[in-house]
Amino acid sequence: MALRALVALSSFSLLSACQSIIEQTYEPAVSPSSNPQIVEEVQKNDPRAQLGAREHPRIVASYGGEYKDAKTERLVARITGALTAVSENPQQSYRITILNSPAINAFALPGGYLYVTRGLLALADDASEVAAVLSHEMAHVTANHGIQRQQREEAEVIASRVVSEVLSSNLAGKQALARGKLRLAAFSRNQELQADVIGVRMLGEAGYDPYAAARFLDSMAAYSRFTAVDPEADQSLDFLSSHPNTPQRVELARRHARAFGPEGTSGDRGRDYYLAGIDGLLYGDSPQEGYVRGQTFLHGQLGIRFDVPQGFQIDNKAEAVLATGPGEVAIRFDGISDNARRNLTDYIASGWVTGLQPDTIRPVSVNGLEAATARASADRWDFDVTVIRLGDRIYRFLTAVPKGSTALDATASQLRSSFRRMSSAEVQSLKPLRIRVVTVRPGDTSATLAARMMGTDRKLDLFRLINAMQVTSTVRPGDKVKIISE
Repeated sequence: MALRALVALSSFSLLSACQSIIEQTYEPAVSPSSNPQIVEEVQKNDPRAQLGAREHPRIVASYGGEYKDAKTERLVARITGALTAVSENPQQSYRITILNSPAINAFALPGGYLYVTRGLLALADDASEVAAVLSHEMAHVTANHGIQRQQREEAEVIASRVVSEVLSSNLAGKQALARGKLRLAAFSRNQELQADVIGVRMLGEAGYDPYAAARFLDSMAAYSRFTAVDPEADQSLDFLSSHPNTPQRVELARRHARAFGPEGTSGDRGRDYYLAGIDGLLYGDSPQEGYVRGQTFLHGQLGIRFDVPQGFQIDNKAEAVLATGPGEVAIRFDGISDNARRNLTDYIASGWVTGLQPDTIRPVSVNGLEAATARASADRWDFDVTVIRLGDRIYRFLTAVPKGSTALDATASQLRSSFRRMSSAEVQSLKPLRIRVVTVRPGDTSATLAARMMGTDRKLDLFRLINAMQVTSTVRPGDKVKIISE
């Protein structure tokens, strides 16, 4: 709720599965091959592929670009190839893109454009689980669900253009269009169920464990609970937001899997070659978006860092850093270019803050940096607004609390006082986290292996999640497991 209140002060786009992204640009790169049978050539006369091609650059740009790693790309291509052979249209060609995003997501566009995030690959425990996701998305393609959704979206685009013309702010029009596309992003329930049935059949016929779909739905739900501040709240804006993980749906997947035999008796999980294919996979934030280390956000390229209070959880998105904490307190941090070097008190008063209280605007200094603060109030929320100049950029903290909450002063003060330049040594020491595959040695336990994890203060919980282990699960010498480290 507090995060929704922050939208009133500054816009940010929310991406959900199976959607089209707008108003972004990206220059695709195609590498030459000794065999020039590329996707564009195969699909050049397919009108459905033209729809996918139109949206592809925007999708890639919105999810941080393509993730390039030869062995991981070969792994995903191997899985897709096995599924294509048993699909309802074996002649359909597919263009698979691994997106450089830590989100747990996968989706499809008309004409055979398939997408999977590196975040999903990190969570999956074996090849059959990735095959379960891809077969579901391939089913959307072969059933032409994307074409049916496109017709609904066209009407929404027209309506949103009217909104953009009426509102004085073009940004407001883009927000309206983004909200409309989010409503239409999900396939219908019947389409999702149809894709489930087709996907499980493809899994079994391709020789994969047909129960992988149910297993991975459970894993994604567990990860969603792990990353939520409130374990009972539905905060997913990823695969599960348009692929609801209801118990009935999981049971449906298991029921269709039983056509291939009892669980554990049929199909290959492909765990060994899967782990080999993702060893070294980038995990979590990319260097271009900065890093989250516990309660601290660090950005080596920008040379900045700050801390959030204990009990807060940071969500580092491409467009902003969000943090939520107890008592419905929420924080948003972002930055804008400031080549004109505007006066900061004038900048706060320039109209971008809804409900601003002009008499509260004050110039301040933050660790030797020029800054300004103000208060705002809107609906049921009180806000602290802090802007800080560093070089040619203005950094902005927006803190929201329910009206009357006593947490506003303490939270905003801690944020301001913790913001500072990083030293050269700090910048040099920053390294991205990666998935590392290790072999269990005699004497190792889940606890000792989890102690080697980095990037979380809940090491054992995350270790179990990425290895699909239950609380009662144990490790044995010779087993291969994933850990997260530099």
